[in-house]
Amino acid sequence: MVDFTSKSINFDILRQRAYNLRWAEVPEGVIPLTAADTDFPPAPEISQALVEYIQGGYFSYTPKRGFPSFKKAISKALKERKNEIVDPELILPIDSAARGMSAIAKAVLQPGDEALVFDPVDFLFKTSMEAAGATVKLFPMTFREDGTIDFSDLERYITPKTKMLGLCNPHNPLGKVYPLEDLDHILKLSEKYGFYIMNDEIWSDIVYPDAQFNSLLNLGNERNMRTLSVFGFSKSFGIAGLRAGCVYCQDPELFERVVAASLVETTIGGIDALSQVAGQACVERCYYWVDEFMAHVTGNRDYALERLNAMPGVSCYKPQATFVIFPDVSGVGMEAEELVNYLAEKHKVSIVPGGAKFFGPGSAGHVRICLATSREVLSEGLDRVEKGIREILGK
Repeated sequence: MVDFTSKSINFDILRQRAYNLRWAEVPEGVIPLTAADTDFPPAPEISQALVEYIQGGYFSYTPKRGFPSFKKAISKALKERKNEIVDPELILPIDSAARGMSAIAKAVLQPGDEALVFDPVDFLFKTSMEAAGATVKLFPMTFREDGTIDFSDLERYITPKTKMLGLCNPHNPLGKVYPLEDLDHILKLSEKYGFYIMNDEIWSDIVYPDAQFNSLLNLGNERNMRTLSVFGFSKSFGIAGLRAGCVYCQDPELFERVVAASLVETTIGGIDALSQVAGQACVERCYYWVDEFMAHVTGNRDYALERLNAMPGVSCYKPQATFVIFPDVSGVGMEAEELVNYLAEKHKVSIVPGGAKFFGPGSAGHVRICLATSREVLSEGLDRVEKGIREILGK
């Protein structure tokens, strides 16, 4: 059994190494429930694999398109974990999912093209597409009575210039998974209008036991010739600092365009040897850790959901996936960014505001809280959030 209590967290090391809005970037005494990164050390098999490679004493060039053993291990894991059938030769290891999104955008988009991005969603979709020269159009997400996303109006946002649609599956920050019928609808639109799909599945291991993850690829490889998928190892395995990810698709010609856009064959781009060694250890030896981690995070989700819904001015739905939760705090009477700043300064807890900077204008009035920590840290952090909100509201 893996220990997911505070006893297993080395806070001294986190204060030295955990950047990106986390322990190393906040003032002393502040609890950061911010970036989507775990406070727990990753599975020990990852460090063991790195030590064994380092002790070999050589740090030679690697194959430009990645270690064959790594690509085969990814292909095997995709089949076993998600029932996705992907040729190892059409998998490109790359230095992070974010870089993969950039390579996908550059492989397909040109100035003058339009790209369709859901609102809200992680900012990397818009950033990568705009960097490739495209104009981004936002599709405002609304919900059916059962809580699923309503795509009935999606076709209206497609124009003759639409070259790409971004799909975050599972969705960050909403924590939603997509029913197969919704994915089928999106694929039918791709087939009808000929646009490509940037299919981000970085959260696909982080799905709660009361939900079911479905991939576009589950609807058939022959229907996904314009789908370019990206996966990373940071959320599942806690190795964000090693910058390991991969891109895969079904069309060899499209794959070659991604390879060219990634610059891996020029030695400007690419993924380093240690990241590949760690990534291979992840998918071959460490899914037991992911499964135990999800059992822990499920408890944290349910605890946080109960706590947040008991706070005045706050409402929150149950996420189906991801280890973040996205409450509506509009009832507190402050803009989300103002509330976040108040909580950090007055109550020493840091969370992420909704709004255009991180997730798009559709996320206004919400905050994102990371659950990938111990129950003790989460409890104290939520205590501070609640104290601050009650102070603001005079309750």
